[in-house]
Amino acid sequence: MRKKKGIAAAGNWIVDRVKIIDAWPAEERLANVISVTLGGGGGAHNVLIDLARMKAPFPLLGIGYVGNDEDGRYLIEEAKESKVDFSGIRVTLEHPTSFTDVMTVQSTGRRTFFHARGANMLLEPSDIDPGECKILHLAYLLLLDKIDPVAPQVLSRIRALGVKTSVDVVSETSERFMRVVYPALDHIDYLILNEIEAGEVSGHVIRREDGTYDMEELKAAARKLFRDNLVVVHMPEGAFAVSKEHGELWVPSRPVKAIVSAVGAGDAFAAGMLYGLHEEWPLAQCMDLAHAAAGACLGHQTTTGGLRPISDL
Repeated sequence: MRKKKGIAAAGNWIVDRVKIIDAWPAEERLANVISVTLGGGGGAHNVLIDLARMKAPFPLLGIGYVGNDEDGRYLIEEAKESKVDFSGIRVTLEHPTSFTDVMTVQSTGRRTFFHARGANMLLEPSDIDPGECKILHLAYLLLLDKIDPVAPQVLSRIRALGVKTSVDVVSETSERFMRVVYPALDHIDYLILNEIEAGEVSGHVIRREDGTYDMEELKAAARKLFRDNLVVVHMPEGAFAVSKEHGELWVPSRPVKAIVSAVGAGDAFAAGMLYGLHEEWPLAQCMDLAHAAAGACLGHQTTTGGLRPISDL
C-alpha cells in the first residue's frame, strides 16, 4: 500500500487587515491607527503558508472557499507563489472573501478580531478531500457554518481513509464549545489548542485572576480532552501535552526578543507541531519547533510573515 505523504488544511481562508493601534479604547472613545498591513489569515491558510515558509519537504494542499474578488485572488496567488496546491480552493460568486480587521495594541501585541464570515460559510463536508495526504488539519471549528454541526461525522470519515485528523478552534466566549467541539473529540488524532480554548471545552479555569496560570488546572483540562490521542495546550509560558505514547509532557517556551503582534502565533505553533508529527519526530522535538515557529511569528505584524526555514528558527 502506498504510504501517505503531505498535509492538507481545510477551513478558513481569510484576508487580515492588521491594524496597529496606540491603545484599546473604551466605547465611544478614540484610538489612533498607527499602521495597516494586509496579509492572509485563517487557520487553514496560516498553517499551510507557515509550513511552506518553513520549507516543509512534503506536499501541502489547501481546501476552502474564496470570493471572486481582489482578496480571493490575493490568497490564491499567495498559495501559488508558496507552492501550495490550491486545487481544493473553490472560487464563488455567492459571497465575498472572508476578512478580519485585526486590532493590535502596539505596547502589548494583544489583538482583537472583527470578522466577516463571507465565503467560508460555503465549505461543506463533501468539499473536504485530503487526497493522498497523511494529515488533514481542520481549522477553525466554530467558524465553519456547515461543518460545525456535523464535525464528528466529517472527522470520522477522514480517519476511515487512513488519514490523521488535526483540529484547532477559534477563541470565542460561548456555549458552543461544548456543543460543537466536545462531541468531536473521539475523532481527533491531534488536538492543538491554546489555554483559553482548552478551558472553554473542558470547563477548567486555567488562568488565575492575577494572570498567572494554574498548572494543575492546565493538566486537568488536557486530561479531560484526552481520547487516546494527542492533546497539546499551548500558552505564552509553554505547552503541556498528553499522549498515549509519551504520557504527559511540559515544554517551556523559548525566549522572545520582541512581540510585534500575537496574530497567527497559535497557527504557527500548530504548523510547527504538524511538521514534526508528519516527520515522526519525538514529541518534545515537535513541541520545541512549535515554540520556535510561534516565536518567529510574534516578531511580525502579519500571521505568516515572520516564519523562516526551520534551520533559521
